[in-house]
Amino acid sequence: MQDAREKIIRYYKGTEGESTAAVLIDIAANAIKSRKCTITAFLSPFEQDMAGVVANSLGELNVDFYGGYRGAERQRAAFCHVDFQGTPNFEIAVIKAQWNGEFARLGHRDVLGSIMSLGVERKYIGDIIATKDCARLLVDRKMCDYFTANLTQIGGTSVTTTVDELDSIEPKEERTKEIKATVASLRADSIAAAGFGMSRSKAAQEIAAEKLKLNWQTLKSASQSIKAGDILSMRGRGRLEVTEIRGQTKKGRVGVLLKRFF
Repeated sequence: MQDAREKIIRYYKGTEGESTAAVLIDIAANAIKSRKCTITAFLSPFEQDMAGVVANSLGELNVDFYGGYRGAERQRAAFCHVDFQGTPNFEIAVIKAQWNGEFARLGHRDVLGSIMSLGVERKYIGDIIATKDCARLLVDRKMCDYFTANLTQIGGTSVTTTVDELDSIEPKEERTKEIKATVASLRADSIAAAGFGMSRSKAAQEIAAEKLKLNWQTLKSASQSIKAGDILSMRGRGRLEVTEIRGQTKKGRVGVLLKRFF
C-alpha cells in the first residue's frame, strides 16, 4: 500500500488536489483496515475523480458517490471494502433558509459567502440550491444544529433556518446546447470564446482572473492546449464539454463540437 500511496501523491503533486490526495488515501486505508465503509467530506467533481483513482490504486475497495439528490455536483464518496455487505450511510441533511423574496434577491454567492463568514469549512457543504425566497443547503448531518442556531442572516437579510427533507429537492435537469464551431487553435482561450460566446481577448481576461477551470482545476494559462473530453467551467456561465475535435478546415482552422451545460 505504501508504494501505491507514494505513486498517488507524486501524481497530484503541484496540483490543487495535492493535499486532498493524502486525506483521501488515509480515509480509504481505514476502510481497508476495518474491512468496512468510510465516508469522505463533500468533494468537487475533480476530487471525486481523485477518489476513484485512490480506490483503483489501493485495491480491495469499491467507491460510490452521493450528494443528496440525483445530479448533485458536490458529492461525498464512500470507500467500501469488497467484503462490506451493508449500505453506506452518507450522513447528508438539508438545511432550508427562507427570506421574504419581495424585498431581497439572494443567490448562490450570497448564501455561500454567509456560510463562510460563520467559519464553516467548504468540505461540510454540498450543493446550494437557491430560489426566489429560499435556499436549500446540502450539509454534513452533524452540522444541522450549528446552522439552525447560527445562520440567521444572508447578505444582510434576516432568514429563518430549519431542517428540511432530502425528498424536497427535485432531481437536477440540466439544459444543454450543442455548438459546432471552428477555432484558430485548440488553445483554452479559443475554445472558451467559442463555447461561452465571447471574444478571445475577453476569454483570456477571464482566465487571467482565474474565473475558468479546466477539468475542475483553476486554468492558469490562456495558451493551454485543450483535447477531446476536457471540461471547461466558468463562474456564472456553466460548463463546456469538448465532445469532438474534427480536424482542420481548408482555411487551416480547427473544427470542434462542443456541448454547453447551463
